[in-house]
Amino acid sequence: MAGARLKDVAERAGVSIKTVSNVVRGEVRVAEQTRERVLRAIAELDYQPNASARHLRTGRSGIIALAVPELVAPYFAELAAEVIAAAKKRGCTVLIEDTGGDPAEELRIACGLSDPLIDGVLLSPLCLDETMLANRERRVPLVLLGEQSYKIPADHVLIDNSAAAREATEHLLKIGRRRIAVIGQPSDRSHATTVQRMHGFLTALHAAGVPHDPRLVPDTREFTRADGAAAMRVMLALDDPPDAVFCFSDLLASGAMRVAHEHGLRVPQDLAVVGFDDIQETRYSVPSLTTVSPDKREIAELAVDAVLHRITTDAEAPHTRLTAGYELVVRESTRTSPPTA
Repeated sequence: MAGARLKDVAERAGVSIKTVSNVVRGEVRVAEQTRERVLRAIAELDYQPNASARHLRTGRSGIIALAVPELVAPYFAELAAEVIAAAKKRGCTVLIEDTGGDPAEELRIACGLSDPLIDGVLLSPLCLDETMLANRERRVPLVLLGEQSYKIPADHVLIDNSAAAREATEHLLKIGRRRIAVIGQPSDRSHATTVQRMHGFLTALHAAGVPHDPRLVPDTREFTRADGAAAMRVMLALDDPPDAVFCFSDLLASGAMRVAHEHGLRVPQDLAVVGFDDIQETRYSVPSLTTVSPDKREIAELAVDAVLHRITTDAEAPHTRLTAGYELVVRESTRTSPPTA
């Protein structure tokens, strides 16, 4: 329907104009069944909210920004898709930015990209300094994603990386592996992600009475396939190479498994492999990859609801940690016998 109005949507959905307006603005205090009815009417009528006009009327545009370090990385691409879906259910539009891990770019986005139409920001920071973030010029509603912790008035959505890494390591110990390597730890710098996952790994080894061999933690620069392959080559050159490897990303695991194959090793018989992220390709690799699966949908839902709450309350509430779930998905790369029915 060309030029559909708010009133037309309300009539089609059988609700008030105010209710339609609440859905379009992303208000969280709308019953889910009602929200779905309104969104269905919007789709049927092809209603297009005018962001500029809405901004003039309400001071809000319904646009939120999502910024990640590397959009081409499968994990962030899949997370972005979940954020878009969550925002759409709440009548919002998502603007996506790739920061490349540049702290200046991360700060620019945390300030709302100097765009008055940006209502709020979801930011996955990599290198942004806490002081710079705390003293940013424009304070748009902000929700942080990932493990990097900042003591500022902003919600923080994450998973328990230490517990997840411990569970992954315990799984390898349970299937009889003792020389367990880690791929993903840089030698010259630390990031909250690697620190927490390394902590979980070492905690599991200590609890099992298994000594930690530092040689089984080769320097790894990035979370890429090439870095995983390079680290695996280093460890296979040892006199006593690992019988298992825990990779801090699925891309690292993919590179590691490729090199194991080149050296004639069988996965999992000779080398068990666990990844982290549960990107789609892990289900179709040969062998399929055992991996820690963060609940990307829950992360997205929590983040979008949190930023919409900050937008609608117009208050700098205290720092709040929101923890999403995860699970260890066991597949062929650590399964030495067929799965039970």
